[in-house]
Amino acid sequence: MPRARSGKITHQRHKKVLELTKGHRGARHNLYRQAHESMLHALDYAYCHRRERKSDFRKLWIARINAATRIQGLSYSQFIANLRKAKVEINRKMLAEIAVNDPEGFAKLLTSVSSKGTNDKIT
Repeated sequence: MPRARSGKITHQRHKKVLELTKGHRGARHNLYRQAHESMLHALDYAYCHRRERKSDFRKLWIARINAATRIQGLSYSQFIANLRKAKVEINRKMLAEIAVNDPEGFAKLLTSVSSKGTNDKIT
């Protein structure tokens, strides 16, 4: 009985790893051991950064809303507090979109919310 060898399967596995590491620098894209380690790190980073991207976008939306509210003479925290008091449920993504693409509409929203809630500072 001939000896069973796994050459074909190993070759396929190596090809798959080398294909995944195609854009990596140096030996990380053409030597299997380095490529395999590089692939594991890259996949790990991709997993983590998919989660980080969500908070990055939230930070961006908050910065845009803050900039738009400051132009109208109100701070971000006061604006969000007034939204809650007025029971307006609109997410930050949509608020940022309105602030960037429709400043007049955002100003109307801000004034309507400010009239319903109080924007007095606690001293």
